[in-house]
Amino acid sequence: MMYTLCKYADETEVVFSDIRKKDNGDEYIIVSFERPTEKGFDTVVFELPSYNIINKDGDYSDKEIEEFKEIVERGAHLFFKYAREGGLKFA
Repeated sequence: MMYTLCKYADETEVVFSDIRKKDNGDEYIIVSFERPTEKGFDTVVFELPSYNIINKDGDYSDKEIEEFKEIVERGAHLFFKYAREGGLKFA
């Protein structure tokens, strides 16, 4: 299951997964930044808690990717919290 966090003015949408488990039992989640383009999508996908980029495609700049990494590092605890709660609840 994927949950929407937000959408930026440039149409980048931030989504995150439910809690997943690796074969060794470690929990992780996926956080994806995706922006539509004329050719498809610009995409950067992080795995938390390692903060590793597991997929990158398209034309996000190095600066944008660094900003995304900062977002996932600063918000990791919230991504996990909301993943456990089944996403954000909007009124």
